[in-house]
Amino acid sequence: MVPPAVQSPNPQLTQQFLSSVLSQRGPAALPYSEDTKWLIRQHLVAVTTTYPSLEPKTATFTHNDGRSVNLLQADGTIPMSFQGVTYNIPVLIWLMESYPRHAPCVYVNPTRDMIIKRPHPHVNPSGLVSVPYLQNWVYPSSNLVDLVRDLGVIFGRDPPLYSQRRNPQPPPPQSLNPNSNFGSLSSNSGNSQSGYVQHHQHHQHPAPASPARNNYPPSPYGSFGGGSSRVQNLPHTEDPTEVFKRNAVNKIVEMVHGDVTALRKTREAEMEGLFSLQGVLKQREEVLNKGLKEMQEEMEGLEQQLQMVLMNTDVLEGWLRDNQGMRLGSLENAEDAFDCVDVLSKQMLDCTASDLAIEDTLYALDKAVQVGSVPFDQYLRSVRALSREQFFHRATAAKVRAAQLQAQVANMAVRTHHYGS
Repeated sequence: MVPPAVQSPNPQLTQQFLSSVLSQRGPAALPYSEDTKWLIRQHLVAVTTTYPSLEPKTATFTHNDGRSVNLLQADGTIPMSFQGVTYNIPVLIWLMESYPRHAPCVYVNPTRDMIIKRPHPHVNPSGLVSVPYLQNWVYPSSNLVDLVRDLGVIFGRDPPLYSQRRNPQPPPPQSLNPNSNFGSLSSNSGNSQSGYVQHHQHHQHPAPASPARNNYPPSPYGSFGGGSSRVQNLPHTEDPTEVFKRNAVNKIVEMVHGDVTALRKTREAEMEGLFSLQGVLKQREEVLNKGLKEMQEEMEGLEQQLQMVLMNTDVLEGWLRDNQGMRLGSLENAEDAFDCVDVLSKQMLDCTASDLAIEDTLYALDKAVQVGSVPFDQYLRSVRALSREQFFHRATAAKVRAAQLQAQVANMAVRTHHYGS
């Protein structure tokens, strides 16, 4: 029986929900890479639009090592067609931390009356699904819509779930008509509405029944619990043309699968190379940004030095204009040729001259003691006294230089304000 149609969720609400959970920051943020969150949102929106029976949710996933993490999942059912009847298989599609670079984790999610078929080629006893599409997952071309479509096709060939019903009460011996066995099944019509593949136990001799007459789909696996298989055993012969066609199709499928595998390996190698190149480009970008920042800081320092040089140039040009045409021959002392503009300049000139004079004296004393013209004890006393005096001159010059620098900065600020106005 085809299950009732699932109401389609509001796509706008789904998009708002995904945008909200993927934009969270801090401890509540989902553990996905920032550059893949937009693609994750697109995958979930596409699969919920194509398959309205699936709904995006957030839930806690526990890894095998005991770690728990909050992840996105697509919860619901996926349709499959078995023997012309559509069934819904409940599944959970977990989007792991590395999604979409790696495949999601898919589980079949049986209800209380559902049982996982054992053994199943694609579903283990815990419900974990392993299909070729998951094993050959290729980023970024693989997506959830194609995955769900592939699961529906594979489950339609070999359903992974069937429902287990309670043993019906044995009917009286005289009620062995073809409809007696299905009379008990109709009492459980509430379970038949679930849309999952059903398995029945026959404790009486089953009579052949048509799914069209009784409105029940055929069982994919026959009787459950050790009962006999379907009663009707029609003779079956295969057409050689059909056998040849099937073998040819299988051969083509194998060749295509081999080509796809080789192409996937080639594309994975290319992608790894592109990812490596992207890492190198990011490192170069960081180096370039760092160098650009250092160049900007150096440019600011050079601009400050340029302002200082321009200020000193103005001072020297003013001095040259004031003293142009003066002759030193009319001066009794050569030092009178320099006229200090203020007290700080006069003090700086005196301290610098005294410092250099003491430096010359110390050099002369070094030469004298080397040739023996000055006794060594007298040399030590003279050097000690001169060094002490030189220290005071240098300390005074440092203080005067700091005061002059403050005065120059204040003067430059005044000039800047004047030019700006």
